[in-house]
Amino acid sequence: MNRFNVTGLPLVGLKLVERQSLGDSRGFLSRLFCAEELATAGWSQPVAQINHTHSAHRGTVRGMHYQMPPHAEMKLVSCIQGEVWDVAVDLRSGSPTFLHWHAELLSATNNRALLIPEGFAHGFQTLADDVTLLYCHSAAHNPEAERALNALDTRLDINWPLTITEISPKDAKHHLLDMKFLGVRL
Repeated sequence: MNRFNVTGLPLVGLKLVERQSLGDSRGFLSRLFCAEELATAGWSQPVAQINHTHSAHRGTVRGMHYQMPPHAEMKLVSCIQGEVWDVAVDLRSGSPTFLHWHAELLSATNNRALLIPEGFAHGFQTLADDVTLLYCHSAAHNPEAERALNALDTRLDINWPLTITEISPKDAKHHLLDMKFLGVRL
């Protein structure tokens, strides 16, 4: 039985994963990850790291993070409490959708996840208080490969749905893109 419905999104390689829950009067079971089933969606590596984040307040923005090759990573992002507006930005050099972004509503109740390929930046805004996300990563975090975009960069023009109430000092200080930025070569 296939536990995932996978839909391609406007940015090539970016996928919406909808989990099928099995439930009865006791509750439900929902598979968060299956390498075999997600291989058809493009997941081709083992899970190298799983991260768990919690954001206390509605309107918080985290991101827009990515890692440079050879430490570039795929991410499978799931919301397990609350809801977020989850955003991916195509940074692949030469891509026809270079610097385009796409967002999806992920929540604890809609059973959706975003499968983000290598060469994309990722971030989100919380749409509720007390939001918890679970990330599966295809590569371990490497501080030397860590990069980020400024979530308020006018070149990206991300339409955050709420007024930003919180952003980390580190994320707020990320430089704006200049015309010299040609993307990530995978």
